[in-house]
Amino acid sequence: MRARVAALLLVAVLATVSAYLLVRAVDLLDEGLSGLLLGLGVLLLVGLGALLVVGEVRLGLGSERLGRALGDDPDPEWLERRPSGRLTPESAERLFALRKAEVEASPQDWRCWWRLAAAYGESGDTSAGRRAMRRAIALARQE
Repeated sequence: MRARVAALLLVAVLATVSAYLLVRAVDLLDEGLSGLLLGLGVLLLVGLGALLVVGEVRLGLGSERLGRALGDDPDPEWLERRPSGRLTPESAERLFALRKAEVEASPQDWRCWWRLAAAYGESGDTSAGRRAMRRAIALARQE
């Protein structure tokens, strides 16, 4: 729940800054050629930022929805965690190998892809985890 509140707060701050930038960009459009170009650049950046935020929010909501649909998925009993709650590097490596084998055995199952994305997260490879989560969401939509 804290992550959701933090995300909403960040989106609200970004929306406020974007609204201010949009007003300033529109003002710049009337300031000659250099103002026009600068205003168009600001508009482009605000639009790009909005697209990126929408994509990240959709990814987060889709991931959360699939996690709820997956239910309580217990960890293998051989996993070792540090006092911080993170997996030890050896456990993260073993978990990743297990989840990758599951995906290779059943590449059209969104559940396997969701678990692989979580294993990527435990291993610290967030960009690969995001790609795997996008694949899980796409497969779940097809189902």
